[in-house]
This record gives sequence, C-alpha cells and structure tokens, in this order.
Amino acid sequence: MKILDANIFIYAPQPAYAHLRPLLLDPDYIASDITRVEVLGYHRLDQQSKTYYETVFRRMTCLPVTTDVLDQAIVLRQAKKMSLGDSIVAATALLNNLELNTRNINDFSHIQGLVLVNPV
Repeated sequence: MKILDANIFIYAPQPAYAHLRPLLLDPDYIASDITRVEVLGYHRLDQQSKTYYETVFRRMTCLPVTTDVLDQAIVLRQAKKMSLGDSIVAATALLNNLELNTRNINDFSHIQGLVLVNPV
C-alpha cells in the first residue's frame, strides 16, 4: 500500500501531470484524513476542483488521524521542524508501513524508516 501526499492530488488535474491521475483511482493508494483537509480546505478552491476532489476522496480510503498518529507526529516535529500536515502524513505512513508518494522528497528525507517515492 502507498499513501499520497497532498501535492500529488494538487498536481494530478493539471494536463502536464495527467500520469498522476490513475494513482488517485488505484486501490493500492490511500490518503490521510489530514490530506483530505489540506486539499479540500484550500481557500481558493474553485467549485469544479472541489467537486473533482470530493469525488476522488469518496472513492479513496482515507486513514483517520488517531492518537497513535498524533503521538508519532509529535516525535517527528520534535526531531526537526516540519509542518503539521507533513508530520501527520509521515506518521501515518510510518505506523502503517506505507510508502509515501510525494513530490517534496526533501521534506521527509530525514525520517528514518520512511520509504519515499516521487511519482512526478
């Protein structure tokens, strides 16, 4: 199983990144609930994009932000400055033994045991 970072969702609808769209429909790829918040919560999201992402997230498995995930995210943030969203996605990947697919490999490269792939 693989978990997708928010940036993969953001790039996928763009014509230059059409090769990412199948990942959003592949049952081997999942998301964190925090990614759903990051993508759908963007303040400049237009209605067409909102509808697209809502459809994608309805079809995709989204893992909840549990107490264990939060505890791991705290450890990650204490070790090195990182955003709340990144720490939760990374913690979710670590605790569930998931490969993290992200364009921003450098944001996560310091995390021991985290398998990273840049599908872009």
